[in-house]
Amino acid sequence: MASSPLGEPVRIALIEDTDVVIEGVRAWLAADPAGRVAVVATGSSIEDVLAGPGASADVVVLDLELDGVMVTDRVAELSDLGYRVVVFSVHVKPLVVQAVMNAGACAFLDKRTEREQFVDTVVAVAQDSPYVTPSMAGGLLQGVQLSDRERQALQYLFQGMDQASIARRLRKSDGQPVSATTVKTYIERARAKFAAAGRNCKSNFALLARCVEDGLIRPEEIDDYRPGAS
Repeated sequence: MASSPLGEPVRIALIEDTDVVIEGVRAWLAADPAGRVAVVATGSSIEDVLAGPGASADVVVLDLELDGVMVTDRVAELSDLGYRVVVFSVHVKPLVVQAVMNAGACAFLDKRTEREQFVDTVVAVAQDSPYVTPSMAGGLLQGVQLSDRERQALQYLFQGMDQASIARRLRKSDGQPVSATTVKTYIERARAKFAAAGRNCKSNFALLARCVEDGLIRPEEIDDYRPGAS
């Protein structure tokens, strides 16, 4: 995962198996007056798209059904690799939305979404800014929900660990540790979820308070927490 320098378009990798959708997204982006987003890779295979230019995308836009196969379980894998994932799907039932958000997706867009909302969402996600789409609002009725990775990262953070230490403790599916950059993404994504719910928490102490209030972290899990620890 990479971040575009300020002033450059957000780069997206579009993983989609329908040509009309791919061309539709390209047309949307071409029609954006500010030229805020550009497609750097497309395809129906996650591996193929991310093996090429898509590897440097700021945001991965993922269809949940590729060539007739649901790939919901790949969201957590992409999140572990440090990618910001925006799901773009016709499967919009609240339980589906909640599942992919809990797996680490940054946002969920219904394929009936209009151009401006699509572009606004992608830009917000690339900047790690809070953004709630109508589909997300319908799927997150139970309040702020953290993915397992987000919760684990916060638990270690609240125990006083820095991002490098947390990264050594979180393992990808292949057994390798995640990167410190990925840990930062987990923490900022959790912070953004609270902000999107109107409950900003700029400091780690405020973030801890929100998590305890919502029962996402138990006090006994962070006995060693030191406010201000890196």
